[in-house]
Amino acid sequence: MFYILSGEEPYYADIITKEIMERAITPEERGFNQLLLYGNDTDSRQVAEAARRFPMMSARQLVVVREAQLLKNLDPLEMYIQNPQPTTILIISFTGKQLDKRTRFYKAASGSKSGYFLESAQMKDYEIAGWIFQYIKERGLTIDDRAASMLAEFSGTELRKLVVQTDKILLNIEKESTKITAEDVERNIGISREYNVFELANALSFKNKEKAFKIVKHFALNEKQYPFVMILAGLFSHFSRLLKYHSLAISSNGRVSDSAAMSIGIFRFNQKEFEVASGNYPLKRCMSVIAIIRKYDQMGKSNERGEASDGELLQEMVARIIS
Repeated sequence: MFYILSGEEPYYADIITKEIMERAITPEERGFNQLLLYGNDTDSRQVAEAARRFPMMSARQLVVVREAQLLKNLDPLEMYIQNPQPTTILIISFTGKQLDKRTRFYKAASGSKSGYFLESAQMKDYEIAGWIFQYIKERGLTIDDRAASMLAEFSGTELRKLVVQTDKILLNIEKESTKITAEDVERNIGISREYNVFELANALSFKNKEKAFKIVKHFALNEKQYPFVMILAGLFSHFSRLLKYHSLAISSNGRVSDSAAMSIGIFRFNQKEFEVASGNYPLKRCMSVIAIIRKYDQMGKSNERGEASDGELLQEMVARIIS
């Protein structure tokens, strides 16, 4: 039996590997029958040889290969999975990598009936909200829209990071609590309800200059806490979502349903914001704003910025967006 775990999203590979390692063999058997290898410390031939060995005083052995994307030649493993050892459970985890579908290894792994092949795609930003709600629900609680949005903006599409932050909240909220709130997120994750990318995007949506520059000034005074690249990523995500909102509005004669908005990551509580933003930033203006953000991203990574600090670049960019 073998498990080939791949794809750009490593979270599910981590979960599957952990579950198998906990259940495949007993703790007493692990000393002789569990082998953990890493791609940068071994090669495919050694992995295949280890998998072909017989277990010692046990019905089976477990061989786990992490960071398998660092293995250079997969031919020995391709030969092994065509005729796997029945008493071996082999897990090969390609962390954050999508396998080349043209290779013989991919064809052998995905087409074999002797094992399992998993390819996990990275989640889209508009899918994160639903994932958060479901994750919290499975643990017997709920989360309000604002708290979920703050978590999504902070963690992005990286599920590993999102789970760590969410579990931190679950561990520290009061036992009698049944709902995670924005206050819980602020208290446990360190995200300010007043000074964050979510609130800056909100200020830009409504063209609230006073609020926008108050937030930007705070960011500029605390550059290490609010990295320029992370702010740009958040604003780019926001205006990209607004661009999708325009597309939905055009295709539905100006009316965007709750379900359609949710499909692109817009919560019910901030759908009004996007309605207003679509008026403040018509389609062409929205596209130019995205171009502005791209331009300042390029400036921040090159000598084009001159002597300007990250905070100064941010203030200049926001002034151009909101004008």
